[in-house]
Amino acid sequence: MDTKAFIEFKNKVVENVSKVIVGKDDVIELVAVSFICGGHVLLEDVPGVGKTMLVKAFAKTIGSDFKRIQFTPDLLPSDLTGINFYNQKSFDFEFKAGPLFTNLILADEINRATPRTQSSLLEAMEERQVTVDGVTRKLQEPFMVLATQNPVESYGTFPLPEAQLDRFFMRITMGYPSRDEEMDIIQMSKASNPLDKLECVISGEEIEHVKRGYVEVKASKDVMGYIMDIVDAARNDERVQLGVSPRGSIALFKACQAYAAVQGRDYIIPEDVKKMAPYVLNHRIIVRGVSRGRGIYEFAESLLDGIKTPVEDI
Repeated sequence: MDTKAFIEFKNKVVENVSKVIVGKDDVIELVAVSFICGGHVLLEDVPGVGKTMLVKAFAKTIGSDFKRIQFTPDLLPSDLTGINFYNQKSFDFEFKAGPLFTNLILADEINRATPRTQSSLLEAMEERQVTVDGVTRKLQEPFMVLATQNPVESYGTFPLPEAQLDRFFMRITMGYPSRDEEMDIIQMSKASNPLDKLECVISGEEIEHVKRGYVEVKASKDVMGYIMDIVDAARNDERVQLGVSPRGSIALFKACQAYAAVQGRDYIIPEDVKKMAPYVLNHRIIVRGVSRGRGIYEFAESLLDGIKTPVEDI
């Protein structure tokens, strides 16, 4: 396995996106890991911290087709999937593809759309296809949904149901920049939009290589046991009302594989699991007395503290 290619991929993505997004290298790396695994990302944070800018910069960096959908209460499922319309010139019905037929989708403020429209994304996110009037059409590859939502706003929003949240590979919060980072951001705002100057730095061959090759990363029996201990704790803890699904445990293993690869290893270590678990599991569990948000992150991290970490035999 050529781990050097994975390191170069990560470094190129982080370095290029960092020209626009200051001080969020760890978040950029998480988005890159999700992309390698073919997963979708939910960016949940307050307005103005750069969620939309991050997605646009990432799309430009990898050179994929990109479309933005502004979710509103009047948005219909057909506005996403497309419609069949009657062409008066050909005297026949033709299919007009919706914005889902692209590589990267920015689902901006996804919780503002009605449950009916939100559910139209389920088939696309899980099976990479959409069905319109009984006809199923495959989506382009790679396909990735990066959705944003504001966790503190409730008026005029429709919270994502558990089935929808489970389709997301990771839920990430960006957080506020530090004092020095925000000064750099202000200085950047004086000049032209840095996003306009951003160029593609990743080739299609590189994308295909990392998406195909990360599955070769191995895990020892002890590390696999550690992953299952975390999953069991996220199901059987007395505070947990809804535990992690098998889809979640698969996602955790894949995330660890990709993260190990971009760190230059062809094997998973316990630190990889500790790094990925809070982001992969936080939106897949419901805890009694804890609202969705930062409290769930803290709960996911606290689960790891109570689980024995395997130590390599020397």
